[in-house]
Amino acid sequence: MRLRNPPPLAVDTLFACMTVVMAVSLGRESPTQGWPVLDARAYALVGLAHLPIALRGRWPLQVFAVVLCASFAYVSLGYWPVVCTFGSMVALYTVASVRPLRIAVGCALCLSGMWVYAGIVTADSSMLSVVTQALLYCSVLLWFGHLAQRSAILTRHLRAEQAERARRAVAEERGRIARELHDVVAHHMSVISVQAGLARFVFETNPGKARGALGTIADTSGEALEELRRMLQVLREEDPRAAERAPMPTLERLAELVERVRSGGLPVEFTVEGEPRPLPPGVELCAYRVVQEALTNVLKHAGRAHARVLLRYGPHELTVSVLDDGEGVNPDRVRTGAGHGLIGMRERAKLYGGTISVGPRPEGGFAVELILPTSATLARRGDDRTG
Repeated sequence: MRLRNPPPLAVDTLFACMTVVMAVSLGRESPTQGWPVLDARAYALVGLAHLPIALRGRWPLQVFAVVLCASFAYVSLGYWPVVCTFGSMVALYTVASVRPLRIAVGCALCLSGMWVYAGIVTADSSMLSVVTQALLYCSVLLWFGHLAQRSAILTRHLRAEQAERARRAVAEERGRIARELHDVVAHHMSVISVQAGLARFVFETNPGKARGALGTIADTSGEALEELRRMLQVLREEDPRAAERAPMPTLERLAELVERVRSGGLPVEFTVEGEPRPLPPGVELCAYRVVQEALTNVLKHAGRAHARVLLRYGPHELTVSVLDDGEGVNPDRVRTGAGHGLIGMRERAKLYGGTISVGPRPEGGFAVELILPTSATLARRGDDRTG
């Protein structure tokens, strides 16, 4: 159980009572220092010179004025001046920590004048020592109060910057989640739509093929629901083990993805070049989502086409290519700067220090090529951002 910080008023009240106790204890030593014994009037002035600092957080200037006047009256009645110094010093520090410097300097001059006055009315006092102490103490209080004010301002600015960074992080995370949802829903719904159309077309003429299409719809919709459920569980943060039970897609699942697209009626050739090796999870997720988005675009826009997916493992990079030979090019696909899916692909590539090119092929069709570095430094960067 975390303890709450006490309210400032309670802390200041306790501090004010402590200064009164210190002043009264010191006042009892007045006869040994050659000063009159404190009477009821002196104790009342001692209380008035210290108790108001309990309200210094709300009315710093008013508290300083009351404390200074009470100290001035105490000194004027011939009592030991040192007894009433605690409250005025605390009040000056408070003014310096919450008010502009010019106001704090004015209050410091007033307190210095009161101390000089105490030296004047005190017999056998060294004015040089009194003036030096007044200027030194007031300068120190003024300086530390001003430092406290600057520290408070910097702290507020820091908290504001942290809140802004947190807001930006939330916005970026929402964007990432939106891209994930887009990739999942767009791909699976495209496959389901194609299979549903196929099943309706051959329902009476070829029942076996219709049943196969319905089976593909069931499998695809189940996988989509599972991915959506996993993402919602992560968002709710109710079960930290949810992500472990349903891991993010990796390159090992590309074959499943390609097979699912094939069952949707799109001939896809899948080729792997180089020696497959474990890659950072973020890099694998990026490559998987780009292939998923590219094949989804082929299903939706390319018409009667063939597609080819190439996965090439290089010494320091991973290259992913998705090519199709669709008839004609949809103008919406040529505007590579538009479209949520294309923006998502570019942002994913940028996130992991990679490059991506998206556009029509000279010989016809469309091409997507992604190059991701796989060095340890970039891998760490990508994993940190992904987690």
